[in-house]
Amino acid sequence: MSDLEGLTRNLIKKGYSKQQILERIVQEYHDFKNINESSAFKFAKAILEECQRSDIKVISDPFIKDLLDINRANVSVGKQGIGCRGAGDFFVHKLIAELSETKSKAFLSPKSLDDAGAVRLQDIKKTKNISLNNKDLIVVSKMEGIHSRLSDFPFICGFHVTRASLRDLYVKGAVPISIMIDTHLGDDADVGKLFDFMAGVSAISELAKVPITAGSTLRIGGDMVIGNRLVGGISAVGICSRVLARRDIKVGDNILMTEGAGGGTITTTAIYSGNHHVVKETMNIKFLEACEIILNSEYFDEIHAMCDVTNGGLRGDLYEINYEANCGVVIYEQEVRKLVNPIVLELLENVGVDYLGVSLDALLIYCSESASKKIISDLSRVNIKCAEIGLVDDTNQVKMIFAEDIQKEILPRFRESAYTKIKKEIGEDMPESMEKMEKNIEKAALNAIKKRNKIIEHVKLQN
Repeated sequence: MSDLEGLTRNLIKKGYSKQQILERIVQEYHDFKNINESSAFKFAKAILEECQRSDIKVISDPFIKDLLDINRANVSVGKQGIGCRGAGDFFVHKLIAELSETKSKAFLSPKSLDDAGAVRLQDIKKTKNISLNNKDLIVVSKMEGIHSRLSDFPFICGFHVTRASLRDLYVKGAVPISIMIDTHLGDDADVGKLFDFMAGVSAISELAKVPITAGSTLRIGGDMVIGNRLVGGISAVGICSRVLARRDIKVGDNILMTEGAGGGTITTTAIYSGNHHVVKETMNIKFLEACEIILNSEYFDEIHAMCDVTNGGLRGDLYEINYEANCGVVIYEQEVRKLVNPIVLELLENVGVDYLGVSLDALLIYCSESASKKIISDLSRVNIKCAEIGLVDDTNQVKMIFAEDIQKEILPRFRESAYTKIKKEIGEDMPESMEKMEKNIEKAALNAIKKRNKIIEHVKLQN
């Protein structure tokens, strides 16, 4: 994949001559496309001209310049570990949540750092032609991004991202009613890649009995990006009358966990370590089936929250859950280990990946003691393993008890467990300049809010 626009702007910034820039773009075209020299130079000239004309340095109108400019943090996404499901990622997502806050309030907003968001029908402003009779109804929504390393394996990419999106609705107590698709492909991607991805999405749609209702298919960057990458995401909508929010977890709750064989992350680990046979272990819908049973049970009211083990693995999820629920937990590591698919666990141990720091596609259930045994029994009847792994306390810490009663406090690392070779080379440690980076990032977020407010006021005055 080559971002020709990003490359050109960077070369201009570095002071490369016009001829040097054109030659570099032409080389990129030859690397990705079967194209003659004349056409490649014609395209390269057009790209250079567009980048020069769109340079905001020449803009004299301060309003337009501010509108088009970026409030830079001077910290890259990669250096901050965004998308890497660790402490660096969590820090930025808290700021994104702040930017998401407006006067139109959600029942469960991004600020909750929960699995999905929700709005109550009774809170929606009524219009003349819409009658909202069932005021108890809550609409739950989720957007799930495609796993970046599964671009070359579109069917399983579509399968796992769709399952993950539905998963996040179920854990909020919602019944999924709609799946929507956003797919972006590089200019040189084979059209068959799109169909294979859609086949993976629709496989989950069929298995979960949730219809696909809408979607969008675009090229990445239009004519400015070449290559065959696949990116995008799946959004899903569900309905419920009670949201299982993390904020409702109570001290004394039992914590249950179902068996986990992983999804996109485990698939990626298996493929890129050459252990392709492990991919088969991830092809199931046990998580969704477990949620269906629980949502239709007589003890549903005794369940206070459900979560899936994804972001940064169990160590990352527990940290985030504690933060939102204002509680602590004691977890028994040996009980957790028993619930990890043995073939998946063997893979992780063989390639040196901490299983507590990666997505396991397991279900966490916070419930009363009386509901605990019923849940374990009901799931056992349909061949889904489930066991109690810990308890909620008021310490605000994640304490884990290992073999021989060794107790440790566990915290999320700067990044999730490094599950591919390149991730291991980059590492999981926090950068030495972390404090300075965070200050710059917070400043950029604050400036973005100021910019938003300024533009809102401008639009209001125009009206």
